[in-house]
Amino acid sequence: MGTKYIFVTGGVVSSLGKGVATASIGLLLKSYGLKVTLQKIDPYINIDPGTMNPYQHGEVYVTEDGSECDLDIGHYERFLHGALTRDNNITSGQIYNSVITKERRGEYLGKTVQVVPHITDEIKSRIMKLAGSNSVDVVITEIGGTVGDIEGQPFLEAVRQMRLDHGRNNTMYVHLTFVPYIKAAREFKTKPTQHSVRELRAIGIQPDILLCRSDSWLTDEERKKISLFCNVTNEAVIDAVDVECIYEIPLIFHKQKLDQLIVDLLGLDVGEPDLEEWRLFVERAKSPTKTVEIAVCGKYVELRDSYKSIIESLYHAAVANDARLKIKWIDTDRMEDDIQLSNTLALSDGILIPGGFGIRGVEGKIKIVKYARENKKPFLGICLGMQCMVIEYARNVCGMKGANSTEFDDNTSYPVIDLLPEQKKIKALGGTMRLGNWPCQLEPKTLARKIYGRDVVEERHRHRYEVSPKYLKALSDKGLIFSGRSPNKKLMEIAEISGHPFFLGTQFHPEFTSRPLAPSPVFYNFIGSSMKKA
Repeated sequence: MGTKYIFVTGGVVSSLGKGVATASIGLLLKSYGLKVTLQKIDPYINIDPGTMNPYQHGEVYVTEDGSECDLDIGHYERFLHGALTRDNNITSGQIYNSVITKERRGEYLGKTVQVVPHITDEIKSRIMKLAGSNSVDVVITEIGGTVGDIEGQPFLEAVRQMRLDHGRNNTMYVHLTFVPYIKAAREFKTKPTQHSVRELRAIGIQPDILLCRSDSWLTDEERKKISLFCNVTNEAVIDAVDVECIYEIPLIFHKQKLDQLIVDLLGLDVGEPDLEEWRLFVERAKSPTKTVEIAVCGKYVELRDSYKSIIESLYHAAVANDARLKIKWIDTDRMEDDIQLSNTLALSDGILIPGGFGIRGVEGKIKIVKYARENKKPFLGICLGMQCMVIEYARNVCGMKGANSTEFDDNTSYPVIDLLPEQKKIKALGGTMRLGNWPCQLEPKTLARKIYGRDVVEERHRHRYEVSPKYLKALSDKGLIFSGRSPNKKLMEIAEISGHPFFLGTQFHPEFTSRPLAPSPVFYNFIGSSMKKA
């Protein structure tokens, strides 16, 4: 059996949830024992999202091999319970950069370089590379944006050609569309879906399956109408209804026999699916017996997608602790005084400060760290959150007045956080941080060692600044424990203090390795400690 290719497109409006739908299809096919990989195509010219503002793009997700990716790669890894690579996310910038580089080297033998066939051939080669390098049964590729976007046209043309190259039995087009419900008329409106499919067909792509996003289930009448006017079979019109728990979506698709339809249309030779473990997780998620409230303190709180992996990791850990998760969002740029801060945080069971860049909101974060430390409130600091933890400890415990990071104050008398030595000569910003998996050696008889249950762990990084080795002794002498270090002992990976329910910071990002069926040990223990404190 050769590799099968599934292409997921979107229409009508953006943010319909193509990433979760794609991940759900991947999970369903994997449940049959198939080897599946997922790929996201982003039509923007940026090489990657690493230099983009979180308000523009949301979270930047990091893979094991150090690629800065679209946040949908996080959904893919969480649903597939695996690790993807830089090949699983491609952008227009990467495609054009590759083609121009080849042209400069003379690889096109003097030919005029054009969108068709050179750009489209490069796109197809990136899709097929996944099949060849991993010997997978199914490659599922999500095309970012919506049908009709100018920047997405080369990608749609490339996937149209894939059917010509590989045949109808080896390719499938799944289109996610929006079916609004008009309350005044008390009916669903299918015209937006019809127009979206018409535009896709004008490009030369006839969808095989329609996923219809709506806030409630379609009636048989609406389903038949969509089937008739969009030229798909009735059973291929699938409801993608709004749900409280996104992890329920694969089960909703399975109930409508979407997975069986895909298996049949692609001629896949499989047995019965095994979704039992996933079903049990969803049942636990929907009926917890306890509640835990976590204050997430950052400066991008107006766009929750900026902290997507943080949210999901807290959720995984809460489910594993039999708790319903409540998040209180705190804008650290608006912390005016200690009284306001105390009133805001008093009722939360735990406090988390996630990663970030830039000076805005940092002083608010440092005040929050001080509150958590002095009031023995369970606290987790990630990346910049750990750095704020070190700065606060230096200022208020070690007496280093004005201690800071050189990211925020070049002239600080106590630069307890400083650029990595190898970063000081780097001028380019994109893809030049300390990225991807790095090992961390855990110190015995520490909270970190207890959390992980082993001596060495590997976690994913995304940062330029580190705890300065010049101040390690001064900080350690006053009780700050560096319980996780790089194998050469030069880089501080985890900091904690004793005599506190949970006060821990990680320079790495444990949220990138949390999975629904295997929550991050750091998040699991943080939630558990927060519940005990409550």
